[in-house]
Amino acid sequence: MRGPARFVLAALLAFGAFAPGPLTVASDALAQQRGGSARAPAKPAEKEKEPPPPAEPPPAPYDRDLLRLSEIVGALAFLRNLCAAPDAAEWPSRMKAILDTEGVTPARRDRLAGAYNRGFRGYSLTYRICTPAAGEAARRYLAEGERLSHAIAGRFGG
Repeated sequence: MRGPARFVLAALLAFGAFAPGPLTVASDALAQQRGGSARAPAKPAEKEKEPPPPAEPPPAPYDRDLLRLSEIVGALAFLRNLCAAPDAAEWPSRMKAILDTEGVTPARRDRLAGAYNRGFRGYSLTYRICTPAAGEAARRYLAEGERLSHAIAGRFGG
């Protein structure tokens, strides 16, 4: 088993942007200015066949609970920040810990991040200020998340 006992509730900030690759420009006029001759454009290399990606491993028996936990973390990331809770800044690193521990394949990582995003967006569409209802929702999610993490760790962890 992968280490579900290492789970902590957390939130995800954002995935880094992709940086573009290096840009190369070949100009016939530039080559002639430097005293060289213009080269014919290189022929594109034949595409090598890449092996197919490895098959997705079967889901872990706790996947459903883990996806729910990720969704709860997303909701808490928004609600705890909205209500200026002292632990609001901790949620991103906690979700990152879940992704690092359990996101063993790109597809699994996408599912976990998608669950987090559903939880976050669900409340970001509803709440603009911290209300008593938002505070109560956060308290209930904290309790449910704690129960889930203890259940996963107790049943599948070490």
